Amino acid sequence: MADDRLERNKLHKRLRRETGKAISDFNMISDGDRIMVCISGGKDSLTMLDILLSLAGRAPIKFEIVAVNLDQKQPGFPETVLPDYFESIGVNYEILEEDTYSLVTDMVPEGKTYCGWCSRFRRGILYKYARNHGF
Repeated sequence: MADDRLERNKLHKRLRRETGKAISDFNMISDGDRIMVCISGGKDSLTMLDILLSLAGRAPIKFEIVAVNLDQKQPGFPETVLPDYFESIGVNYEILEEDTYSLVTDMVPEGKTYCGWCSRFRRGILYKYARNHGF
């Protein structure tokens, strides 16, 4: 158990260090920036949020982080899980609600995948939100 915790800490430190290096090398974040972290609920986006929150507490510059989730109204989506999590870790967040699921199911023939259309709609909605809110 203690070994697992040690390995997780090592991994977290490495991810934080490599992310910080990339941010610095490519001038990705400046003092006063507002950073929108798009959260799907999967491990990749939640890890990115965790790393950025950790860096924000240690960085020599100040920047704001807002977690944003797009609820596309897919049946069975657990609506309270992400807001509950965001509140438990004390991060500012916004849940956007757009029924793209109904649009996609009407557009795509039965048996075909929705992924392309869902992805396009999701990106468009998130980009517009980011532009309109100064991210």
